[in-house]
Formats: sequence, C-alpha cells, structure tokens
Amino acid sequence: MTLSTYHLFTGVWIFFSIIIFLTLLKITVPYGRHTRQGWGPMLSERFGWVFMEFPSVAVMPILFAMSPSKKNLVLVLFFLLWELHYINRTFIYPLRIRGNRKLMPLAVVFTAFFFTIINGYLNGIYLFYIADRYALSWLGDPRFIAGMIVFFTGFFINQVSDSILRNLRKKNGSGLTEVGRYGIPEGFLFERVSCPNYFGEMVEWLGWAILTWSMAGLAFFVWTAANLIPRAISHHRWYNLEFDEYPEKRNAVIPYVL
Repeated sequence: MTLSTYHLFTGVWIFFSIIIFLTLLKITVPYGRHTRQGWGPMLSERFGWVFMEFPSVAVMPILFAMSPSKKNLVLVLFFLLWELHYINRTFIYPLRIRGNRKLMPLAVVFTAFFFTIINGYLNGIYLFYIADRYALSWLGDPRFIAGMIVFFTGFFINQVSDSILRNLRKKNGSGLTEVGRYGIPEGFLFERVSCPNYFGEMVEWLGWAILTWSMAGLAFFVWTAANLIPRAISHHRWYNLEFDEYPEKRNAVIPYVL
C-alpha cells in the first residue's frame, strides 16, 4: 500500500466515524446497563469482550513480527504501549466483570470485532511498514515526550475509574443507593463527570496520536471519541433518570465541558 492510498483509506475511515458518532447520539448500543431485547442472539458479556477485543492483541504482534523494518527502540515502545492497553482490555478487564449472567448482543460483538481488525491494521501497517521517520532521535522529540505523558495520564485515569466502579458493585448495601447492581460512583474524577473511565480512554488515545504523530493515531482517537462520547451521554442521562439525588454539578464525560 502506498502512502497516498493509505492516507485516502484512513481519511475515509475517519469520515465514517463521524457518521457513527451521529448515529450513536440517537441510538444507545444495548450492552451493560443498557442491555435490552430486540437486537438478536445474545452471549456472555465476558466472552464477548474477549472475542471482540482479541484482534487488537493479535494483529499488532503479527504485523510487528512480519515487518521488514529494523526493530529499533521506538518501534518496540509503540508495540509495548499498544499491547499494554489491549492485554488489559482483552483479558484482565473481562475477568473482573462482576457476575456471570450479563449478556451482550452478538451483533455488537461482531461490529466491534470488525472495528478492532481495521484499527489494528491501520496502526500497525503505518508504524511498521509505511513510516520511515521513527529513528532513535524520536525518543527526544517533544511530540513523543508530550504524547507519553498524555498516554499514561489517560491510562491512569481509566484504571482508577474502573477500579472505583468495580468496588462500588461489591458493596451491595451499607447505605449505598442502588438501582439493580448499580450505584452512584463517588471520588476521584467521578466528582466532576459521570464517566471518567471513558474520559481516561480518550485522553490515552489522544496521547497515542501525539506520540506517534500519525494519521492512524488521529483516526483511532477520533473513533474512540465518536464511540465513547455518545455512550457517556447515555450513561449520564441514565444516572439522572434513575437517581433523584444524582449530583447536578457533574458533566457527562469531559470535566467542565460536556
């Protein structure tokens, strides 16, 4: 694939994310607290997470291993950062999902499976086959340094927020106001937004876009925002409908903004 063809395809991919964003503002994808019938066959949410995220874990190592490019420290770090996120998301996160009866529509799983294949391919092909500017000097580039800081800031926010949500579901009482198995999360960035876990993931992939300084990274960030912002708005709306005492000062996903 030539660079011009790659950029054309990635540009179309970004444009498609805008369509998805506008669609998701109108339709809430039915999994997690929004699970509902009418979306076809269902399967275990835990298995669904592993299946739909697995291409992200697998595609990047294959492209990395088969690449004719010299594997310098910069490319190795790109590879390790990617795997750090997706090994956690594919294997560790699903094992921590509480309960084993939660279901997810098969249609959602296969849609996400398709996305992770394309996304992993676009990023891996650019980094390990097309780009020719990642010399060791890139480690001292301000874009790499700033991107790393942003990436790990987002990773930290995401992990802490997920931990608070897991611990919230453990309590099941003790004065905790609940609807089903859900309660009002408190502490950390939950004091400002309903979905800091989503905010952290968006910050993380913004960092990736900066530290790779690539169209593939930009596309991933745009897709992440296109998916998670509508999801966060749906969560925020749900909290306000289900809990009369839900804090009014909270935004949905971006502190003080949205």
